[in-house]
Parts: sequence; C-alpha cells; structure tokens
Amino acid sequence: MTLAGQFLLLQLVIVALVVTTVGVLSFAQTGEQIQRTESRRALSAAENLAGNPTVRSLLPTAVPGGSASLAAVGETVRTVSGSDVAALLRPNRTVVGSSRPSDVGATLADDRTALPSSRSWSGALADRPTVAAEVPVLDDEGTLVGIARIERDLPAVAERLSLAGRGLLVYVGLATIIGVIGSTMLARRVKRQTLGLEPTEIAGLVEHREAMLHGIREGVLALDPTGRVTLMNDAGRRLLGLPPDAVGRPLEELTDDPELREALTEGSTRDRLLVVGPRLLVLNRMPVRSHGAVIGSVTTMRDRTEMKALERALDTSRRTTGTLRAQTHEFSNQLHTISGLLQLEEYDEAVHFVEGISRHRDTLYTHITARVSDPPVAALLIAKDSLASERGAQLVVTEDSRLARVDDELSRDLVTVVGNLVDNALDALADAPEKRVEVSLTDDEQAVTVRVHDSGPGVSEQTAADLFRSGYTTKASGAVGGHGFGLAMVRLVCRRRGGDVTVHNKDGAVFVARLLKKDKEVVAT
Repeated sequence: MTLAGQFLLLQLVIVALVVTTVGVLSFAQTGEQIQRTESRRALSAAENLAGNPTVRSLLPTAVPGGSASLAAVGETVRTVSGSDVAALLRPNRTVVGSSRPSDVGATLADDRTALPSSRSWSGALADRPTVAAEVPVLDDEGTLVGIARIERDLPAVAERLSLAGRGLLVYVGLATIIGVIGSTMLARRVKRQTLGLEPTEIAGLVEHREAMLHGIREGVLALDPTGRVTLMNDAGRRLLGLPPDAVGRPLEELTDDPELREALTEGSTRDRLLVVGPRLLVLNRMPVRSHGAVIGSVTTMRDRTEMKALERALDTSRRTTGTLRAQTHEFSNQLHTISGLLQLEEYDEAVHFVEGISRHRDTLYTHITARVSDPPVAALLIAKDSLASERGAQLVVTEDSRLARVDDELSRDLVTVVGNLVDNALDALADAPEKRVEVSLTDDEQAVTVRVHDSGPGVSEQTAADLFRSGYTTKASGAVGGHGFGLAMVRLVCRRRGGDVTVHNKDGAVFVARLLKKDKEVVAT
C-alpha cells in the first residue's frame, strides 16, 4: 500500500475503534439512565398504592384472592402508572392480590439487601430485566400491615438499540466522514513533506546515505542554523577530534578553537587550509538553503598534513636551489676576478684574494658546524647565510647555540621550522635600517628550542594574534599559492611534537619554537 493508503486505513481503524467504544459506553449509560427512570416511576406508583385508604383498611384482614376491591385498586394504579405488575403482600411476603394471577397465594423472595420491611425500596431484579419497588403499608396507628409492590419491565437490548440507532448512525457517519477527510489531508501533507517518496524508498535513501557517508575518506560535518551538529561521519569525527556523541550537541561544547568555529559556521569556505590539532585540513563549507532560507551548512574536509609537508619540503628545496644559484653567481664573479688578476700578472694579489675568500668560508663553516652538529640543519644555515648576504642582511648563529645530531624525523622538522622562521625574519627586514637576524638553537634532554630574532619593526598585538593562522599574511604575493602558510606550518610541526611556537617584541620580533623529543631520539655525535 502507498503511504496515503496506509494513513487512510490506520485512521479508519482508529475511527472504528473510537466509534465502537463510544457506542458501547453510550449504550451502557443509556441502560443505567433507563433503569433509574423506571425505578423512580415504580417507586412513585408503589407509594400511591400503599397510601390508598382502601388498601390500608382492607389489607390487614384480606385473604389471598378474596378481595375484589383490593384487586380493583391495584389494577387501577398499574394502569395509570403504566406498570407491568401491581401486587399487595402481607408482612410475611405472602401475595394477597396481584395483576399476575400466578403470584396470588405464593410467597415472594425478598429482593432487598439488608433493608427492613418498614423501609421503601426500589432496584433491578437479578433474574430478569425488571425493576421493582416496594413500599410498606401502615394502618392508622403506624403498624406495618403489608407491602405494596410494583414491577416495570426494562426495554430489551434490541429495543434499546432501535431507540438509539438513529443517533449512533449519525455519530458513526460524522466520525467516518471526518476521519476520511482528515486522513486524506494528513496523507497528502506527509506526501508533500517526503517529496512524494514512499516509506520503502525513504528507508532505501537513508541506508544509501549512511553507506556513502561512512564510506568516503573525506570528513563531512553538517550543522543546523543554531550551530548544532546534525550529521557527521567517522572521518570527520577523527579529523576534528570530536567525541562519538557529537551529533545533536552544539559546536561550542565540542571545541574551544575560535578559528575552527568560525570556519565551520560563517560564510562560504573554499579550499581553506586550517590547522586543527596535529593536522592541516582543507575545508570546504557550503550553506544549505530551502525555499530561500538557510537551514544549515555542510562542510567537507581533507587531511593535507603530509601533502603540505611535502610541499614545504619542495619549497625549501627550491629556495635552497635559488640560494645555490646566487652562490654560483658569487663564485663566478670571484673566478672572474682571479682570472683578471692572473692575466694582469698580479700573482700576489690573486693569492691574497683567494686566501681571503677561503678564510671567510672556513670561518663561516667552522662557526656553524661547531655549534650545530646536525648536517641538514647546518647546511640550511650556511645556505641561509648566503641568502641573507644577497639581501644585504647579516645572519648570525649565536655563541650559545648547541645542537647535537638528531634522527631524520626531528632533523626534517627542524629544517622546516628554522627555514620558515629565517625566511620570515629576512622578509621582515625589507625596510629596516639595520638588517640582522640572530638564530639560536639549544638542545636539552626533553626538547630542541629554536629562537629567531630579527631587527625589523616587530609585530603588533593584533598581528601576533593572527600570525599563525592558516592563510594569514601581511605580504603581497603574486606567486601561485601565495603566502600565509609558513608560520602555520611551523605551529603545526611544533604542536605535532607536543610543543608550540610563540612571538614577542624585543627590539624587533622574537620567535621561539619548542619541539619535544621522542624516546631515544637524540643520536650521539
């Protein structure tokens, strides 16, 4: 059956049950009402019969069937009241006269319960559908001389149904019409709300949605207009670090990251990079509209942590290549100078020039390698020194720097952190009168601390609050991909290792990054 048919059948069954119940209750109430009415009429007739002067004077001496006057009085009362039986009894309940001849001379059973003969009584008889009323007959001295009894038959069940049939038919007809109309309207409304789909089709769509939702690798998170989570798959819960019972709870209860809440609840987001815990996610958010009104939003997310790390490593390689290219130009100029001195036969000057270059390189290499024992980090600092020289800046590795050789994973993380912090410091010196960058690396049993201090203008409080946010930058860029992810990557790397990165001002900007070590991560030099 269709959904409309099921609703119609259900409503008709409910209407039938309600009408049947109401009919039974109404029939029972009608029977009780008829019984009370007939009991009052019987009691009134019995009181008239008991108060008749002829009955009061003749009943004490009357014998069963021997008094025509008593029979006439009883028949008159019965006819006038419309009763079925009128009888006069002695105190011992022997029938003296009755409109039912078979009862004359017989002793009637007492239908009263715990009532004395001197009290009036009315009620239904247990053995047949009849009500009876008995009133004591008293002489002039108030002595009980007999009992006046009136019986009235109650209508049979068929007669009661025939009497109440018209009303019940009207009620049944009205209830059926209202039920059919209401069921039809309800079915049509539900049909519109379910877009014309039947229950089996809706169940199939739900099953397909659940299978698709939990089968894709990308995370999916849906919110209603109030920011309450209405839908989330396993990948979304894992990427955002939310609890299993997140569905149905407000987003404010699930995360205290204002940047994440802003990305999930405000506007449309396309390919936005965001650091969430130890991961770098790409978010795409689209509001969901129905009839022109926003009814929520759906956000999809992908894990780009490893991909972004590879991109940053590639970018570092490209920068290193550019630095080496600058060194190539520098070496070419030095070779041309040496060649010119030799052609001029200035051999002593050529030797002196070569020795000066060698001393400068030896001094730089010795200064860095004496303090930094990890080859990739030392090589990076040497390359950054050449880059700083090309930009007219001075890169200084502080005297208190000490870094032992570390394993490959920590070494790669240090290259990412140091490279990004030094590049950021060199960019900040573009308009500075004094261009100087100090790099300090300290190593202890728990962590490696990187400190980069530039002589630039520093950072404002507002800038410091947003500096490590993904995509935020103070630089103009025409390069593909732009800026704004270097410092975010630094924070991601530090937090992934259980540390963090901070910035403060002290004659320029000072960045301090701390990377915690894992067990047995330091390798002996």
